[in-house]
Amino acid sequence: MSIAIVDYGMGNITSVKNTLKHIGFDVEVIDNVENLYGFSTIILPGVGAFGKAMERLKSTGLNEALKDAAESGKKIVGICLGMQLLFEVSREFGIHDGLGLIKGDVLPFEGKIDLRVPHMGWNEAKSAKPDFEEHNGDYYFVHSFYCNPKNEKNVLFKTTYGIDYCSGIVENNQIYGLQFHPEKSQKSGLDLLKKILSHG
Repeated sequence: MSIAIVDYGMGNITSVKNTLKHIGFDVEVIDNVENLYGFSTIILPGVGAFGKAMERLKSTGLNEALKDAAESGKKIVGICLGMQLLFEVSREFGIHDGLGLIKGDVLPFEGKIDLRVPHMGWNEAKSAKPDFEEHNGDYYFVHSFYCNPKNEKNVLFKTTYGIDYCSGIVENNQIYGLQFHPEKSQKSGLDLLKKILSHG
């Protein structure tokens, strides 16, 4: 399996790369369109603002390359901001178009919950899919916005933080997104990454 980690200047690249190598996968960090097409699996990490992230992806053409990769059946895994970028639109400090690989939008916690924002620290994720129930458990979160898929079939994990929300998504065992950081979630996160990368 050939795995690329997309570097667009807004990701925890080193942590994700070291984690994947630790669990036995060969990975390369890619920052341009030309080198992306040779990989069967693409990891899209990210930390920061949605709008700025999309600007950077568009400026390099990586946004269209990621869409092409999805259409050709390659596996794509979004982590944290990377999961949010998979959606159609975000309402983070305005309205910003995403990659549109998952139908739905990204919404703020602010105004909907009485808890501290950002949601930071360990929290439970429960699988909505029977074949992922073994991965129910605590994972490490850092985020102020959450994903709201239009189709319930896309929900892989749910988490409660003031409201019940989608903390993991899946589409046809090909496109995955995790709102939490598996690379910071100890054994639970490592086991889940192994499952996703070998699933489907």
